[in-house]
Amino acid sequence: MKPRNLKKNIRPNKSFKSQLKRRFDTWLLQHAQAFISSLGQYIKSPISSVLTTTVIGISLALPANFYLLLDNIRYVSSSWDDSVQITVFLQTDIDESRAAEFANILANNNNISETHLIKRADALVEYQKLSGFADALNSLDENPLPNVVLVTPNYENIDEARTEKLIKELEAMPETDSVQYDRRWLKRLLYLLDIVNRLIVVLSTFLAIAVLLIVGNTIRLLIDNRRSEIEITKLFGGTDRFIQRPFLYSGFWYGVSSSIIAWLLVIISVQMLGGPVNKLARLYNSDFQLIGLSLGNSLILLASGIVLGLFGSWIAVKRHLRAIEPI
Repeated sequence: MKPRNLKKNIRPNKSFKSQLKRRFDTWLLQHAQAFISSLGQYIKSPISSVLTTTVIGISLALPANFYLLLDNIRYVSSSWDDSVQITVFLQTDIDESRAAEFANILANNNNISETHLIKRADALVEYQKLSGFADALNSLDENPLPNVVLVTPNYENIDEARTEKLIKELEAMPETDSVQYDRRWLKRLLYLLDIVNRLIVVLSTFLAIAVLLIVGNTIRLLIDNRRSEIEITKLFGGTDRFIQRPFLYSGFWYGVSSSIIAWLLVIISVQMLGGPVNKLARLYNSDFQLIGLSLGNSLILLASGIVLGLFGSWIAVKRHLRAIEPI
């Protein structure tokens, strides 16, 4: 009796698995047919498809180019941020040995990464070369310039609270005559970058809405052109899911192709601007090169186009497919 019961329990399991496999194969086949048929519909009208895809690609390329420009500005400004230092002018009666000891004391401060001493004699020689008053300076009985210590803070990003605290500590030292620290221009740049970043977010939002409207209108036209076919399919029991698949895949094809066009437009923009930027960088003795799209950013651009294409087609299908019913 036990073997018979075991066989009875096994047969339904095998039947269920085979039925589940057939359903999965049918589902996969339907999606493959919708995938291929949507591609055929896309290729069937090449002029309208290319025009729509190009408009969407430009809408995707604009924020991508702005984000790329912002990344390049941030990269350049980060190097400027590292070069900004606090200048400490010492008392004129402090000789070079005491100035060197003072620089070593500052170097042991936890908020200071390094110090550089500019001796008053070296400062006078450099000033004579740059100012053009060498003869007048040579006529002086003594060097009027003090020893200077350049202090580099021990943190990369702007931290006004820590910086002000460090400046007050430096000003309170008896060896210090004055402290010069002007990073207002860098703060203005960072605030300007923040404004540009917010503008890019707003622009990207508006362009994303435009892409949704373009894709939605395109899918609406496809639905209207195939209205009779949809009515017949519904008359024979076709579900909304079955009918909407080709239109969703049409949105997918528009998203993929427009992302590729946007990627090409960004690459062309970088290539066109790369030469002039390199020439300008050489004038400032810099080896800076324009940063292009990385693999991660390219994938984000591709994913953005696909998501917008699918979402725009899904909205259009859900809205217009319900209004079509067989008479």
